[in-house]
Order: sequence, then structure tokens, then C-alpha cells
Amino acid sequence: MKFNLASFGAGLLFGLGLLVSGMANPEKVLGFLDIAGQWDPSLAFVMGGAILVGLFAFAVAKQRTVSFLGFNMRLPGSDRPDRRLLVGSLLFGAGWGLAGFCPGPGLVALGAGETGALVFVVAMVAGMGLFEVIEKNRVAN
Repeated sequence: MKFNLASFGAGLLFGLGLLVSGMANPEKVLGFLDIAGQWDPSLAFVMGGAILVGLFAFAVAKQRTVSFLGFNMRLPGSDRPDRRLLVGSLLFGAGWGLAGFCPGPGLVALGAGETGALVFVVAMVAGMGLFEVIEKNRVAN
């Protein structure tokens, strides 16, 4: 119960932050990516804030073996990017640039009733399913 409540609270805070910052609006994201046109730098400030929070959170997490909720800490094991990470990053960036959504804002926009988000979320879930099939086949071989 404690975990579910914490997860709900974190998701609610994240979703509200996306709405307040405008990051659930694909036009805002595409405006940031349009460096040759009417560039909107506001996403850079949101990203900078997220990086600062992440740096602090990971610094604290590295010092702990158990989370604040009592669960074992599971941090990434490698500092080196591999081919899978690079290919995944390229696919993520291409999808982000085409749709103006990444997973969090896509779900927030879907919840807000934006129809374009429905197409994005369906494609995202299909991509997750495809990844699972590929992973099962990769591990089995």
C-alpha cells in the first residue's frame, strides 16, 4: 500500500509538472526542436531543472542500499553506453521529433483528451510489445 501511494504521488507530481511547464503540449516540444525557425528555449530550462534534480537524487541513491520505502536499490550497473542504448536513444529521439511527445507527456496528453496522443500511445505500446518479443527471442538464442 505504501508503495502504491508513493507511486501515485510521484506520478501525480510529475504529470502536474508536465502540465504546468507546457511539456504535454507537442507544439511546445516541436518549437524547441525547431532551431532553424521560431525556436522556443523553454524546454531547455525544464530539462536543466530535471537534470539538477536527477543529479541530487542519484548522489543520494548511490549512498544507500535500501530506498526510503524500504525496497532494495537497483541502479544501472554500467557507465558505458552500448549499442542497444545508442539505437534506443536514436529511436526515442526520432519518435520525439516526429510526434512531439515522449512517454510521460504522451500519457498526460492522452489523459487530457488530446487525440494525437492516442496515436502516439498506441504506437508506444506496440513498440514496447515488439521489444519484448525481440528480447525473448534474443535471450532464448
